[in-house]
Amino acid sequence: MAKVVFPDHLQKFTRGVKEIDVPCTNFRNLLRELNSKWPGIEEVLEETAVAIDGQIFQDAWLEEIQPQSEVFFMQRIEGG
Repeated sequence: MAKVVFPDHLQKFTRGVKEIDVPCTNFRNLLRELNSKWPGIEEVLEETAVAIDGQIFQDAWLEEIQPQSEVFFMQRIEGG
């Protein structure tokens, strides 16, 4: 189980859920699990930066997620 944390800007998609435990082994599997709970959220999360155990990824598609990991989705900010 990974602990997934959603910041304020994503809570409209999760119907107010801020934190949830999700069974997963990698980021791709995590997105599928979240999409099964909230259909359509996968497209939003694919465009969101993510930190897995404190390491930030712009594209975490193939990243493994260890049990007891913390996954934090955050708003992607484009530099200028």
